Amino acid sequence: MPIEMEVDIPENISHGGENNAFQKGQKRPTLLPVDDAHPFDLETYISGYTGRTAVDRLLLVISTCPTIAPQALKLALTHIQQLRDPALYQSAIATYEYLASIPGVNVPPTSEIDSMRSSWMDETVKKNQAERTKLEVELKTYSNNMIKESIRMGHRDLGDFFRATGDFPMALKNYTKSREFCTTSQHVLDMCLSVLELLIEQKNYAHIPTYVFKADAALDAANAASNNAAANNPQATQATTNKKFAEREKVQSKLDLATALSCLGLANYEKAALTFLKLGSAQQLGDWLGKLVAPSDIAIYGTLCALSTLSRSAIKSQLLDNAVFSVYIEQEPYIRELIQAYMTSNFKMTLELLSRYSTRHSVDLHLAAHIQEITNCIRNVAIILYFQPFASIKLDRMSTAFGWTIEEVEKEVVALIQSGQIQGRVDSQNKILKAKKTDYRAELFARAIRAGAEMQCANRKLLLRMRLQQADIVVKSPKVPQSGHSGELLGD
Repeated sequence: MPIEMEVDIPENISHGGENNAFQKGQKRPTLLPVDDAHPFDLETYISGYTGRTAVDRLLLVISTCPTIAPQALKLALTHIQQLRDPALYQSAIATYEYLASIPGVNVPPTSEIDSMRSSWMDETVKKNQAERTKLEVELKTYSNNMIKESIRMGHRDLGDFFRATGDFPMALKNYTKSREFCTTSQHVLDMCLSVLELLIEQKNYAHIPTYVFKADAALDAANAASNNAAANNPQATQATTNKKFAEREKVQSKLDLATALSCLGLANYEKAALTFLKLGSAQQLGDWLGKLVAPSDIAIYGTLCALSTLSRSAIKSQLLDNAVFSVYIEQEPYIRELIQAYMTSNFKMTLELLSRYSTRHSVDLHLAAHIQEITNCIRNVAIILYFQPFASIKLDRMSTAFGWTIEEVEKEVVALIQSGQIQGRVDSQNKILKAKKTDYRAELFARAIRAGAEMQCANRKLLLRMRLQQADIVVKSPKVPQSGHSGELLGD
C-alpha cells in the first residue's frame, strides 16, 4: 500500500533564468575588488563545481567582479554548452551587459567573448522538445496500463528533465506527483532528496525543513523495514548489514547538509554552525559535493558561523578537536589560520584575514547575503573578548590591537555599550574605556534579600496547602450521634 504523506509545493519556485539575470530595474549590485589585497583565483574556485551550480556561481561573479567578468563569462558559456537550458545563455549575456552599463565599469563587449552561435540554442530547443514529447508519451502509456512503479519512474524522469531544462515549477510538480505512486519508504526518500536538491539550487531555504522532516520520517520507516527483513533472514551477511548502514549514513549526512544550508539562509547562524560541524565525511555526501556545494564551502560556512556565535570552549571542542571537520578545513588553508588567530586573541590578524578574503565570501551563492552580518558579529565578539579581562583600558591600545584608528575604536565600543553587550563607559576626553564597577557587598545583600523573599513565599504556600488539607479532613469525617441523650428522650 502506498504510504500517505502530504506534499507541500512552494509557491516561489521560478524559472532558472529569471533568478540569475540582473535587469536594469533592479538594485545595483555591490562591485567587489580582485587584486593583491583581495586575491581570488576564479579557475581554482569554479573547478569544485559542476552543472548549474557552476553557472549560477559564475553569473554572480560576472555581476559583482568587473575585473574578472570577461573570464567568468567565457567559463560560464563553456559550462552552459554542456547543459540543456538555453535560458542560462540569455541570463549570462544579460548579466554581463547590465554590468557593462554601470557607469565607470569598462569591460569588453560581448561580441569579443561570445563564440556561441544561435544554432546551439536552436538545436538544444529541438532536442528538449523531442525529449519532452517522448517522456510524456511514455508516462501516458504507463498511466493507461496502471503500473504504479512505471508511473512513478515516469514522473521522476519528467522531473529530472524539467530541472535540467530550467523549468523548476514543472520539475517540482512532477517530483511531488510521483509521491502518489510510491509503494515503499525508499521511494518517498528518493523523492524528498530530489526536491531538496531543487530547493537548494533555488535557495528556497524556508521550505527545506519541511522536506527534511518528511525525509527523516521516510528514512526511519526504511530503517525499520530493513531491520525487520534482516531479522526474518538470519542468513543475511554482516557485509550486507554494513552496506545498508553506510547508505543510511549517507542519506543522513545529506539531510544534515540541507538543514545547515537552510539555517544559514534563514540567518540562524548558531544552529547552522552546530549542524555543519556534525556533518559526516565528504564521501558520505556523495554526488551533492560539486553539484550543490564544495568541501571548501562547508569549511567556510561552518567556521564563520561558529566564530560568530559559539564560545571559545565550544569552538575548541567542536571545531578544533573535530577530526572529520578538519578534513574540510584542509581544503581552505586560510581557514585554519583564521581559527588560530581568533583562539590566540590575535584579533588584528583575524580581521585582516576576513577582509583579505571578503571577495571570496561575497561571491558565494549561500553566504553572500549574510557575510556582512557574520563579519560584524565576529568583530563585536572580538572586541568583547579583548576588553573582558580589564577594568579599564586606553583606546589607543585597543586601536593597536585591532589595527583601527582611535576614532574607529571609540565608535565600535560606544555601539556595543549602547546595545548592552559591553557594561562600561567611555571617557572621551582621556580616551579610556572603563568597566562598570560592581559593588559585590550590595549584590550579596540583594541576593540574600531575594532568597529570603522566595523562602517566605514558599512557606506561605506550604501553610496554605496544610490548612486546605485539614479543612478537607474535617469535612469528610463522619458525624457520630450522642446516644445517651437520645435514649433518655425515648424513655420519657
